[in-house]
Amino acid sequence: MATPVSAATTPVQPSPDPLTLAIEWFGELGVFCSRVAKSLFTLPFEWSEFIHQLDAAGSKSLPLVALAGAATGVVLSLQSRASLTRFGAKSMLPAMIVFSIIKEMGPIITGLVASGRIGAGIGAELGSMRVTEQIDAMEASAVNPYRFLAATRILACIVVLPLLTLAADAAGILMGWVSNTLTEPISLQLFINRGLSGVSFSDFLPPTIKTAVYGLIIGTISCFQGMRTRGGTEGVGRSATSSVVLSSLFIIVADVVLVRFILVFFPA
Repeated sequence: MATPVSAATTPVQPSPDPLTLAIEWFGELGVFCSRVAKSLFTLPFEWSEFIHQLDAAGSKSLPLVALAGAATGVVLSLQSRASLTRFGAKSMLPAMIVFSIIKEMGPIITGLVASGRIGAGIGAELGSMRVTEQIDAMEASAVNPYRFLAATRILACIVVLPLLTLAADAAGILMGWVSNTLTEPISLQLFINRGLSGVSFSDFLPPTIKTAVYGLIIGTISCFQGMRTRGGTEGVGRSATSSVVLSSLFIIVADVVLVRFILVFFPA
């Protein structure tokens, strides 16, 4: 009769090094993106689910994004007044607020806030569907989960991020004016005229359009992390957390690259 092998003599498998894990992760992400791209050319497109995701990602994120933009405008107004007054350039405060929000603060704040609000929701939702085998049931029913679940959410994020950025910009400029007029009364029309006096269309359009790339990042990373969830409810929590963390990280990296790209084609 064979004697059982003790736990002490059981060989321990070495854990993969971080570089190997990163290479595997990017490889799986590439396969996921190819499947989603292929599903986009498979008819019919899920228009009802797409519209539902527009509402979930857009209108339900609007209050938080607008609040973040408003807070940015108030902080810029309060912090910049003393500095501009010190250098005798207090009259440039409206232009500074408008230019800062439109060029950088509005888009990046929108991207980071949306990665927390939208990314966590998608990661948790798809993660729950994976661990409860709902995605497996869809595949067994001949429903393509990459078309129904992933493609609709990714496209919705791409569409709503520029719109949310416009809302954040408007809220930031409005609250910047409110903060400024409480200290030194100025009409909203004069504030806007001074703020837009040095802003051209090329200053406004590229930073707003680049947030569509943020939407692509949020949708892709969140759907990917959610659909590869393992480990029950604990895995769902990990997927939601990793969706937010990775989306925010890639948005920051993409922002650096896109700013350089914009400066090449739209020099200041």
